[in-house]
Amino acid sequence: MSNPVTVEVTRGNRVESRHRGIAVVVDGEGDLITAVGDIEAPTFPRSACKAMQALPLVESGAADAYGFGNRELALACSSHSGEDAHVETAAAMLARAGRSVETLECGAHWSFDQATLIHQARTLDKPTALHNNCSGKHSGFVCACCHMGFDPKGYVGYDHPLQAEIRAVMADLTGAPLGRDNCGTDGCSIPTYAVPLVSLARGFSKMATGRGLGAARAAASRRLIEACMAEPFYVAGTKRLCTKLMQVAPGRIFAKTGAEGVFCALIPETGVSIAVKCEDGSARAAEAMVAALLARQFDKDSAEEAALLAMANHAMRNWNGLHVGDVRVTDALFS
Repeated sequence: MSNPVTVEVTRGNRVESRHRGIAVVVDGEGDLITAVGDIEAPTFPRSACKAMQALPLVESGAADAYGFGNRELALACSSHSGEDAHVETAAAMLARAGRSVETLECGAHWSFDQATLIHQARTLDKPTALHNNCSGKHSGFVCACCHMGFDPKGYVGYDHPLQAEIRAVMADLTGAPLGRDNCGTDGCSIPTYAVPLVSLARGFSKMATGRGLGAARAAASRRLIEACMAEPFYVAGTKRLCTKLMQVAPGRIFAKTGAEGVFCALIPETGVSIAVKCEDGSARAAEAMVAALLARQFDKDSAEEAALLAMANHAMRNWNGLHVGDVRVTDALFS
């Protein structure tokens, strides 16, 4: 199946680039509202599924035992920019469990955000694992291990008991089989599983509604989604799209990006869930798609719709501020 062109990028009066994409929107019952492209194609969700991976932290009682509030839970679901507040919160999470940066197994990297990178270069000799965009998630993993009585050493490995817990959670939410056959290794070294994009969307819909979940899992899911919406900065960072999307309609939008052109979003009050994948891995195309599909969930001509459409279809400017082209979604996204 050939996926349609869902995003075009213009320069002058010509289309310079085209991005093919897959998109799915389901309602609170998991029924299809929109299906574009091969929504059954196995897709690695990458960091888009971090709220699912954080469920053992809450379900085990670790979050309560260590006194975590919305900021810590949002960071456990985050792909943060490595800003000072992110780094400090991750370190504080580890300290609650009597651990430090040395326990983290995610690796270290400089920030992907230019302003934060410049700040880091001026203040650090080199980044630590706390600056890794996944350090909040990994700090949550370490805390879950310590509370559950698991040795944190090797917690990123497929056979570690924490990863077995996460695998079971994600299988329950997505309804997709997870095992070595559809397992890859994520950028932060944990297992990542290729599942149909529609299964990912349905999993997030379940998190919003509790449909088909046990009472404890439903409550933990709501708690994580609400924490992210309450503290969007800790999910991503300054000027990041996840943060901006959730700020458009506080408490009404959950959004989480993943590497290689994956993006997921939720309207928790209705259970409507959106998942997109840009075939070539482009973040700019995935961002345009998810913003456009979110816009359709709000009243026509509302402030929310206008703000979201402005994120979906926007001008490109060069270093002199000149308008040189546009990023725009195509009609194929709504077929």
